[in-house]
Amino acid sequence: MSWRPPAAIRVKVLGLPILDGRLLAAEVYADDGRLTGVRPLGGSIEFGETREAALRREFREELEADIKMAGPWAVFENLFVHEGTPGHEIVFAAPIRILDRRFDAAEPVPFTDGVPCIARWFPLDALMRGEPALFPTGLRERLDAILNSGPRQSSRSRPAPRRSRSPFPRTLR
Repeated sequence: MSWRPPAAIRVKVLGLPILDGRLLAAEVYADDGRLTGVRPLGGSIEFGETREAALRREFREELEADIKMAGPWAVFENLFVHEGTPGHEIVFAAPIRILDRRFDAAEPVPFTDGVPCIARWFPLDALMRGEPALFPTGLRERLDAILNSGPRQSSRSRPAPRRSRSPFPRTLR
């Protein structure tokens, strides 16, 4: 028997690193050994921990890598059934960059999350078609918006407008 969701609401964080148009995600298997889909790396937020601290901890634990946030958080609810057992999660997902580790998008990425696991770089266009299924439920529908909502960098950046340091309106100065 594989993992089963607990009978409690869990709060999760997921990191969405992209390399050459591919998303890093762990393979998810059914009890019979079938690949049922993939899920980006991350984990549970511990009591007293911020979502960003939890995501950093998870990537250090799983990949021995530091990360940098690359865009804003998306939040959604995930109600699901895994091997006949219902699960309930509140999910925080954000685009990230992995800072201190190089990856080849063609190579699998082994890691440990209590048991040996494999993550791979899956093409975004295939994931958007559901090939393979992307977990948690609702992430695929939000993926484009999440990945394209970060700050845009331009080769022609403009300086920010100067703000007055006076707390008074201009008419009173």
